Amino acid sequence: MATFLYRVGRLAFRRRWYVALVWAAVLAAVGLGALRAPGAVEEEFSMPGIESQKAFDLVEERFPGAAADSATARVVFIAPGGEKVTAAANKAAIQKAVAGLGDGTQVASAVDPFRAKTVSRDGTTAFATVTYEVGTADLTDASRTDLQRAIDRARESGLTVEAGGTAFADEAGPGGTAEVIGVAIAAVVLLVTFGSLAAAGLPLLTAVIGVGVSMAAILALSSALGLSTTTGTLAMMLGLAVGIDYALFVVSRYREERAGGRAPREAAGLAVGTAGSAVVFAGLTVVIALAGLAVVGIPMLTKMGLAAAGAVVVAVLIALTLVPAFLGFWPNAVLTRRARRSGRIEGSPGDNGGTRWARFVLRRPLPVLVLGVVGLGALALPAAGLQLGMPGDEAKPVSTTERRAYDALAEGFGPGFNGPLTIVVDARGAADPKAATATVAEEIGGTEGVVSVSPARFDEAGDTAVFSAVPSTAPTDERTEELVTAIRDERPGVESGTGARYTVTGTTAMNIDIAQKVQAALVPYLVVVVGLAIVLLLVVFRSLLVPLKAALGFLLSVLASLGAVVVVFQQGHGAELLGVEQTGPIMSLMPIFLVGIVFGLAMDYEVFLVSRMREAHVHGESPAQAVASGFRHSARVVVAAALIMIAVFAGFVGESDSMIKMIGFGLATAVLFDAFVVRMALVPAVLALLGARAWWLPGWLDRALPRVDVEGEALRRPRTGPAPHPAPDPEPART
Repeated sequence: MATFLYRVGRLAFRRRWYVALVWAAVLAAVGLGALRAPGAVEEEFSMPGIESQKAFDLVEERFPGAAADSATARVVFIAPGGEKVTAAANKAAIQKAVAGLGDGTQVASAVDPFRAKTVSRDGTTAFATVTYEVGTADLTDASRTDLQRAIDRARESGLTVEAGGTAFADEAGPGGTAEVIGVAIAAVVLLVTFGSLAAAGLPLLTAVIGVGVSMAAILALSSALGLSTTTGTLAMMLGLAVGIDYALFVVSRYREERAGGRAPREAAGLAVGTAGSAVVFAGLTVVIALAGLAVVGIPMLTKMGLAAAGAVVVAVLIALTLVPAFLGFWPNAVLTRRARRSGRIEGSPGDNGGTRWARFVLRRPLPVLVLGVVGLGALALPAAGLQLGMPGDEAKPVSTTERRAYDALAEGFGPGFNGPLTIVVDARGAADPKAATATVAEEIGGTEGVVSVSPARFDEAGDTAVFSAVPSTAPTDERTEELVTAIRDERPGVESGTGARYTVTGTTAMNIDIAQKVQAALVPYLVVVVGLAIVLLLVVFRSLLVPLKAALGFLLSVLASLGAVVVVFQQGHGAELLGVEQTGPIMSLMPIFLVGIVFGLAMDYEVFLVSRMREAHVHGESPAQAVASGFRHSARVVVAAALIMIAVFAGFVGESDSMIKMIGFGLATAVLFDAFVVRMALVPAVLALLGARAWWLPGWLDRALPRVDVEGEALRRPRTGPAPHPAPDPEPART
């Protein structure tokens, strides 16, 4: 591996024009394909195998043309203080507003609240439901503008008017602000780390090129592979993150080889042969983690994982080829200013902050280990009370109309009104479908926790019905989940007596089912991902204990970060500092995202840091000396890479959406714990306690595992002295 990549690095350095032109051609080709490709489809979220999804599919089958996924808006009218919405003036204003809502483009219907009897018992609140002919993704800006204008006109009458629903869903995501902030902070960190604008700019430039290639390819293939516009979100974030990291490690190793007296082309070859080998295996661990998302069984999540894995592969190829090619164009630009001015390359650094920290840990390994494990363990304890769900409008800031509409409906109609359950009755096997449906509705209406049930709506055949059941508790309340379970538990007795089968769906039931399925999939996902990664790390480090230590440390940091998320976003401690106005369940997909993304990044740091220790040990250093050597060469770069990742993820905490805040906070804390507590403290402490045993491998396993030479041992054997190739490099462009 190291020898092959060494040759790749030298070839890319020497044939830099060809390499640059090839990547330019690839970028142009995929960019042209993206421009010519049909618009990306907006994929419907689906979760095969859960009851609520089966019920949803049955509605689409039995009610053709009903557009079960049509966009909707719920417009809430609140009378001025002391008045009723039924007062003549207020009623006329509401009816006029509803007529205006019905005139909008793409509107299928706008239901008058006085005809639909959607007026609260105290008469202070009413709402109108606007149903569109298309789904949320196909709703035009003109339709949203018409909706907003009608709401504004209604407010002019003196009524308080708020609105929520899927028509207000923001499909655009964070808008790029977080990425810009992260890149800006990354540039500062790189500049401080390298002390050179060129050395700081090169990883950023190559990462942007890699993200450009990946995103253009996703857009070009979106129609053919059924990729949605959201598929590339994870690919962009991770492509940028690992792209900077991988180029950072190659450039850092190139500077180190130049400091050792190597000629530019030889230094590039050695950098790619050694750091590039670590990049390959680090990239493989990330790919494993992302491809493993298929275990969860959510098609959209699987596509997101595979697209992001493709972006990581592109980042690896960029680091192995385009980075050494750019080094060929400007071989001295990435060196320190002193080296460029004096014309002399400084020798290998002596003791630095990394060495001093490693020696501190080596002198006190047991206290450091105990303190780190106890600290992370204490932070992980709240994760035992993790409650999964899908926060809705109730989690949005009170400055949004969706949140105010949610609160008004909860106050006027009860907390469960915002999350009604949809009951789908399949009465094809019943002798009298209408009587059977009435019996089902009566049984469900009598269940403790159900406030009311709506009249049933039948399909054209008259053998399938749909009605709503309103719980007494809020959608994210644990008692609502218990109610859904109770209704489903009543099913065998009701079905045997009526001959009709019923299922429970709706947004609330769907969120409950998703949370349960994701929670059940988390352990298999961990087993698959961690198991495959341990095998990969066995090959890389040729050690039995180092991969196990890496996996256990990762689990500790992930559990600690999950505990921190629970403390802030579920329990509410310190929530106001992050601008979180409403606590509640943790987003169902959050643990899966956290495990997948952080596992890949954690293994990045593990491979880069420990591979330098392994390299030093292979070249004859004692176990303790190898730990110090690894920190001397890699600690500064690993710290810089971790700070960049924390900056990128922490940028999302500033967004207004609570779910985006949650993702940004969780990822930032996980990287913080993993990089600075696990990799920088627990890893050297464990290696110090294990000593030579850390690198032990049974003889039979040693013979069975392939040898990949990540440490570059084959590159060092025949070469002695600082200049193994006496022939000078061809004169490259100087800076």
